[in-house]
Amino acid sequence: MTRAQQKERTRRAIIDAAFAQLSPDKGFSSLSLREVAREAGIAPTSFYRHFADMDELGLTLVDEAGLMLRQLLRQARHRIEKNGSVIRTSIETFMEFVVGNSNVFRLLLRERSGTSAPFRRAVAREIQHFCAELADYLRKETACPDEFAQVQAEAMVTLVFHAGADALDASPDLRLQITHKTITQLRWLAHGAAGYARRPKE
Repeated sequence: MTRAQQKERTRRAIIDAAFAQLSPDKGFSSLSLREVAREAGIAPTSFYRHFADMDELGLTLVDEAGLMLRQLLRQARHRIEKNGSVIRTSIETFMEFVVGNSNVFRLLLRERSGTSAPFRRAVAREIQHFCAELADYLRKETACPDEFAQVQAEAMVTLVFHAGADALDASPDLRLQITHKTITQLRWLAHGAAGYARRPKE
């Protein structure tokens, strides 16, 4: 293994260690550098070879979470091609993500309204990237104007994030109920958006 590969491997271990330390009772602001270093299997001083401080690590985690969200959207598109139902497949894929990557989703929820302005801006930026990709998909699929696609995408993401927050600590039965309710809400939203786009111009 080259030195560059080893460095990247250690950096990855630090990121994974930080995500692993997050829990329902422990947010990023509660993490210590020593805890993360210990989880990653490195000396605390080695941390600084990869990140300037914990804030830089936190912003990196937000970037990683945003990337995972966009990858999730692409994964949902692939599944839609096989299953056909756009909204149901998308929400089921999202709920699988929430359950399987609860720490990642918790990070976005907490830092979205946290005390750190740089973190709030970073989360807002990642959510906007996600909205933009969804809006692009809606434009291509429904041939709606750019403005309608953007507004619809933002409304959908707001609904889905709220549903994800409710589903985080829910039982499997309650999570299923939340999933079904969200599918219905998104279908109403989609039908309303389609009707609004067809209305006579005022």
